[in-house]
Amino acid sequence: VRWMMYWIVFALFMATETITDLLISWFSFYYEIKMAFVIWLLSPYTGGATLLYRKFVHPTLSRKEKEIDAHIVQAREHGYEMMVRFSKRAFNMAATAAVQAAAKSQDTLAGRLRSFSMQDLRSIPDEA
Repeated sequence: VRWMMYWIVFALFMATETITDLLISWFSFYYEIKMAFVIWLLSPYTGGATLLYRKFVHPTLSRKEKEIDAHIVQAREHGYEMMVRFSKRAFNMAATAAVQAAAKSQDTLAGRLRSFSMQDLRSIPDEA
């Protein structure tokens, strides 16, 4: 549970850091403070991640649990619909490619068979 709390808090930190890093990275000792914060989160003695998770993250997740569940169900439904749609498109593209390849190979085969007509074979002298 402690590691789950740490990774959730760390993921939130990394997500916000990508935005704030651009804005406040020019402050003195910014990177040192950031390293100290990560060590504070990670340390079992300070319990930083546990503190932040229990104080901020868990209450927010509890309040928005129904909305999160609704979004998960909606994402699952849309994901299934998209997979069906893309599968149909992929099968249609594969069928079209197969038909085109068959048509091209049929033309090539017919051309080769025409070149070996009986008239062509009669014109070859018998040397045997």
